Formats: sequence, C-alpha cells, structure tokens
Amino acid sequence: MNDIIGTTFAGQDPVTRARALAPALDAASDDIERTQRIPEPLLSDLHAARLFRMLLPRSVGGDEVEPWVYLRAVEEIARHDGSVGWNIFVANSSALIAPFLPLKTARTIYADPRTIIAWGPPNSCRATAVPGGYKVSGRWDFASGCRQASWMGVHCLVSEPGGGVRLNTAGRPTVRTLLFPAAQAELIHTWDVIGLRGTASDSYTTTDLFVPEAFSGTREDPTLRREPGRLYAFTMQGLYAVGVAGVGFGIAGAMLDAFIELAGRKAPRNVGRLADNAVVQSGVARMTAQLDAARAYLVETLSAIWATAGADAPIGLPARARVRLACAHAIHTSEAVADYAYKAAGTDAIFLGTAFERRFRDMHTLSQQIQSRAAHFESVGQVLLGIEPSAIFL
Repeated sequence: MNDIIGTTFAGQDPVTRARALAPALDAASDDIERTQRIPEPLLSDLHAARLFRMLLPRSVGGDEVEPWVYLRAVEEIARHDGSVGWNIFVANSSALIAPFLPLKTARTIYADPRTIIAWGPPNSCRATAVPGGYKVSGRWDFASGCRQASWMGVHCLVSEPGGGVRLNTAGRPTVRTLLFPAAQAELIHTWDVIGLRGTASDSYTTTDLFVPEAFSGTREDPTLRREPGRLYAFTMQGLYAVGVAGVGFGIAGAMLDAFIELAGRKAPRNVGRLADNAVVQSGVARMTAQLDAARAYLVETLSAIWATAGADAPIGLPARARVRLACAHAIHTSEAVADYAYKAAGTDAIFLGTAFERRFRDMHTLSQQIQSRAAHFESVGQVLLGIEPSAIFL
C-alpha cells in the first residue's frame, strides 16, 4: 500500500477516501483503457481505501455504509474513470451475497482484505446437485472486474439427481449462487466494446466443477438472510441500480465540468466566447440543476427509506419501487447531461484523449445496461397505479 495514501485515509469516510484518489485515477486512466486492467499501485490504493468493501457486512470485515454514502463514493471514482467506478460498484454488489452465506463461509472468502468476487448474470446453465454440493459446467458473460477478482461465482438453476428442477418456496425454479476460487474458472476475452473498456467484463467457463454446499446461497428468499441490518433490507437489485446511478452521476458531472472549463476559453469564429453566450449560460444552469436535483432526489429517497427500514424484514414493494424510480431517473438524467456537454463542446469533444470522448463512450455503454431500461418507469408506474408489476427488477 502507498504509505501516503494509507496516512491520508486514516479516519476518513468513503467519499473523502475516494476523492483523495483523484490524481492517481487521472494518471492511470489511459493505461486502464488500453490494458483493460486496474494497474498497481492504484489497485492497492483502492483496496487500502476499502472501496471494495462498502456494502460488505461488518461481521466479515466490511464497512456496511449507508446507501447514499456508497452512491457518492462511486460517483467520486467515476468522475475520474468510469470503468473503475463500475468495477467498484460491481464488486460491492457481489459482496451482497455475504448476508446469504453461512458466516464461516463468508469469513473464509473475505479473510483476504483484497478479496473481490466477480460473476456474470444468470442464464440457462444449470448446476447438478450431488452429495455435498454441486457440479457445474457452462459459460457466463459480462463478468465485470474478473481480471482483479480472487473469487468467481455463477448463478444457475439446480437439477436434482432425479432429473427435476429444484423449486423455491414460491414453487418456482430457484436460482442458486455458487462461489469458487477464480483460478477454477477459465476467462475468455470477449470485452471488445466501445466504452467502459477498463471493466474487462469478459466471459468465463467452468467444466465439471464441484462446489461445496457451504459455498452456495440464494438471494431470492429474504427469510434466508443470515445478516441483520437496514442495509440488507434493501434488495440487491435496488442497490445494484444505486451503483449504476453513481457511475452515471460521476461521468456526467465530469463532462459538464469539462464543458464549463472549455466555455471559459473557447471562442468559435463569428460567435465569441461560449461563456458569454446566453444560450450556453442557460444550458449550463439547467443541466447543473437537473443533475443536482436527480442526485438530491435519490439521496432523499434512500435516506428516507433507511430511516424506516427494519433490521430483519425486507423493504416492501412501494419502497422498492421508489428506489427504482429514483435510480432510473438518475441514470436517464445523467445520460441527458452527458449528451448536452458533448454536443455543446462541438468538435473539441470528438478527438481521442479529450475530456469528453471516452466519457461519452462510457456513458453510452452504461446506457445499454439493464439498469438503464426505460421499461423500469413502466414497472414503477404499475405499482403507483395499484397494478401488480410485471417486471422482477424491483
């Protein structure tokens, strides 16, 4: 660990710790884009700042911070590198499996202070129940952060020895998460994309891999949660959306700041300095208000729900819908602000290496992710109108 960084972090909150890493993030951003890895010493500094452990339970060495503090810390990182912000939020989202694992298992996995779990979303692959655990083969995609992960996971249906599919208490096929050391997975380089390249969201396979029962769990049944606490009353889907919103805020805020700086010195032919243009002045003010309002709305939503959440029972459907609405609004607002800054910057935004082009690509990769779907507004609208929502992402 960098001694200066370690001294700087002593006693500080996650947002301040994240802000202290700004120079290191700026210096490493080109390498992160090119190599699709977080280089040293930056990776060690991120671990030293405990930014991968914000949502991890205190019982296994985590910090268990409030959701709005987590949001702002992710935003601070993403202001300087969207890919690192994305990997920070994904690693924290993966840590949310810990409350559903046996305590001994969670402590074994997170005994190493540099533990990161990476995984891809569920697909059609199945695990087979065998004595003592599961055998699993298959391929999964979009494993953000897999190149710095020490553990991997798979989400899959379970085939019982007799051939049937294991059902949950609701009578539906259960999705179980199986965890194993990263060396037991084969990574496949598939992340050849336009933006968020540094996330290295590659694919991976396992072949006839045995995973002990103790290293498995399911997040779909709140009654199986071992860990109490208001943080874990929020759904994983909700906290995942909070992380995406944080990345969006960071990228959009940085682009808007870059345009404000540009407007103070750019004077297009026959136009005059951009900062002296009334249309630009109005646009900057409106975009600033929109971004700040979206953040304030999300922070208020999270803190209000936190204030009434219980230690054991999950938050109810109306509260989950409020989180989803505030996050969807935050993500779409961030995209709009980023588009404004890119367009307003004119040709200054199109050259490689500017303060705009990588962030523009990162934002429009984020905008294609499932948390950015406009359909989330429909699901929330159904709840507000007293209709059972058709979507599962609440």
